[in-house]
Amino acid sequence: MKQANRLIHETSPYLLQHAHNPVDWYPWGDEAFQRAKAEDKPVLLSVGYSSCHWCHVMAHESFEDASTAQLMNEQFVNIKVDREERPDVDTIYMRAVVGMTGRGGWPLTVFLTPDGQPFFGGTYFPPESRHGLPAFRQVLLSVYRSYRERKEQITRSAQDIVAHIVTQDLSSTSPDLELSPLILDQAVRTLSQQFDATYGGFGGAPKFPQSMVLEFLLREFHRSGNTLALRIVERSLEKMARGGIYDQLGGGFHRYSVDERWLVPHFERMLYDNAQLARVYLHAWQVTGNKFFRTITEEILDYVVREMLDPDAGFYSTQDADSEGEEGKFFVWTPAEIHDVLGDQAEGFMDAYGITPSGNFEGKNILEFVGDMDQRPALAEARRKLFEAREQRVHPNRDEKVLTAWNGLMLAAFAEAARALNRDDYREVAQRNAGFLLRELRQENGRLLRTWRSNPEQGEGAGDAKLNGYLEDHSYLIDGLLQLYQTTFEPRWFVAAQELAETMIAHYQSPEGGFFDTSDDHEALIARPRDLQDNAIPSGNAMAITVLLKLGGFTNDLRYVDIAHQALVQTQPLMAQYPLAFGQWLQALIFALSHPREIAIVGDPEAANTQALLSVVRSGYRPFQVVALGAPDPDPAVPLLRNRGLVDGQAAAYVCRGFACQAPVMEPDGLRAQVESW
Repeated sequence: MKQANRLIHETSPYLLQHAHNPVDWYPWGDEAFQRAKAEDKPVLLSVGYSSCHWCHVMAHESFEDASTAQLMNEQFVNIKVDREERPDVDTIYMRAVVGMTGRGGWPLTVFLTPDGQPFFGGTYFPPESRHGLPAFRQVLLSVYRSYRERKEQITRSAQDIVAHIVTQDLSSTSPDLELSPLILDQAVRTLSQQFDATYGGFGGAPKFPQSMVLEFLLREFHRSGNTLALRIVERSLEKMARGGIYDQLGGGFHRYSVDERWLVPHFERMLYDNAQLARVYLHAWQVTGNKFFRTITEEILDYVVREMLDPDAGFYSTQDADSEGEEGKFFVWTPAEIHDVLGDQAEGFMDAYGITPSGNFEGKNILEFVGDMDQRPALAEARRKLFEAREQRVHPNRDEKVLTAWNGLMLAAFAEAARALNRDDYREVAQRNAGFLLRELRQENGRLLRTWRSNPEQGEGAGDAKLNGYLEDHSYLIDGLLQLYQTTFEPRWFVAAQELAETMIAHYQSPEGGFFDTSDDHEALIARPRDLQDNAIPSGNAMAITVLLKLGGFTNDLRYVDIAHQALVQTQPLMAQYPLAFGQWLQALIFALSHPREIAIVGDPEAANTQALLSVVRSGYRPFQVVALGAPDPDPAVPLLRNRGLVDGQAAAYVCRGFACQAPVMEPDGLRAQVESW
């Protein structure tokens, strides 16, 4: 075993993968920058994540190479960062590289002054010059020489780059505009122009699922009846679930497709993608009644339970694209392999899943469902046999750290699916996960931590939690807890959600509107990031606004609504102009414009008449409502239930909307009329 560097003391699987590199890596922290200042050396910052294919390639080619490592160690102070643990560092320096080069991605390679200011950067650099990319050693030598010979010029340039990063956070829109439904119409028009009518999705290759935008379009169909919005969603979801981007045997989605038809994926699998896609397929089933969409929802969630759930109830982060040193090897098939497993069933299966002797990926076959929809259920037994055979292969590595934010997304998916699909097993998963997150990742002062990883050396169930929580950790978890409350109606989940919201407001709110990504007592960086755009995950700001609007309904506290409206007004022009980057904001805006219903049901939660009322508000697709339920209580935990009781001894439902309330109703038909026509 090679001698370990400082990363050996970290908990991130990605950092631990580099703990035996000959590079003298530092984790992000004061120690590295103090040494850079003392020795007047530039800093080489390398940012990646454990399931990143090209991160592994660069590590093998350069960071494991002794001569390259010697050059890095002699000329630089080297810092390695897991972007999933430190999204603040990643956001700041990714903006810098995009500003310098016009493109970004991972691995992210950035050169900094000793005080952390970026002056040069890129992404992957090969060991030898190729495809227009300079060799990494050439880059190292050139950067070091420039730093030595042109230090003042580099310092001025770095200061200009930092100024650019800071100004990206500031909104120049007028704060005295009103929320406008015209923004929704404009967003739909823009999205329809970018829609790929042949294969679904938006634009060309590479193609990403765009769950947040699809969710917005479902809501827009519900609001306005715009059939084009629904057609975009249906086409996209069917094509994605038929394609190779979807694991046809085990369920769950890969990260993205390298082609326009969803055939060849980048094979890594991310918790956040599957959380968001499970919900959009669930909602599409509720809207359309298409059983295929329900099946995909359940297959995604069943995959997560099987492969991504820690025994302590946290959800793991990612699975690698590679196994045995080859990208996608775990997932691809030859006709001979399928014949060996299926025998006489093989020909029919291969016809339905596009299997050919020449293959569709490096001589082998990625499964894509090209058959008729009615064939798919009939092939379930064949899929099971192939899945069991595949289980004998070497599995891709898994990043087993638990991230609060991503767990909040998956918590919401399980909680909502539990009630919509009447799945008690999903409800149990959600409850255990929420309990775990609040126990292991919430500190005594109510503040969240970012990451947790099991530590068997400390005993069964023990783990290490660390790093200050970010805005997204708070806002995503609040959303998950509110979904869980509306599934179980246990007050503790609502109470925790509101407490986290107050923490979020106290420590993350910006005086200019919206929120910062980091808390007011976070480590000081060269900029305090405030990222408005969605990326693969929702903008922490957009999700914060979403949950505050919902909390406004649960609490009648207009403070929450005012904060949300101010941020929405500021962001409206960006939503209209760049809808693909503002899908979660559009969801928040359409929720606000819908004047959502606030529904309180008071009665014995187990009684038949209470359940009959509840079944009305749980039927179908109802994105513009919040629901509270409880027995009569003079001081309920959820303010929406306050001063509301039984009517003539019977369970009653109270429906309010836009600062006005209807008369309480005791019969399901009366409640249905109120929630559907008012």
